[in-house]
Amino acid sequence: MLAVANGMAFAQTPAVFPAGANGQINFVMPSKTIECTFTPKGGAPVYKPFDGGPELSCDRSESKYVRVVLTPKNVRRFNNVGDPSCCGADNVFAHGLGWSHGPFTCDSAAAGVTCKRADGKGFFMGAKDIKLQ
Repeated sequence: MLAVANGMAFAQTPAVFPAGANGQINFVMPSKTIECTFTPKGGAPVYKPFDGGPELSCDRSESKYVRVVLTPKNVRRFNNVGDPSCCGADNVFAHGLGWSHGPFTCDSAAAGVTCKRADGKGFFMGAKDIKLQ
């Protein structure tokens, strides 16, 4: 991953999180109010992505519970989440790090998390706003 500062590109430190026994990868922002889950293609034993996967979903627990789901074909926002489960992951995604798995990359910053696919489609999720891109 590359980050750009003052017109100069430099390698960003990658975050590495292990997959759980179900194949999913979870990480939480330092604020403990945003948690993301990567689900591999085909899904997990108790969850199958709506379009087959892979899928990256991020939940925000405050001020209002919201979920954004990124797949190879879609980016969707859900304001009425029926299964809120945020934010108990042990893997803290420290500010300034990058994460990549499958077709998705995410960057952690004090303002929030930005996640994208290779084509640039994705989202920003922060404490105050959410933007689909």
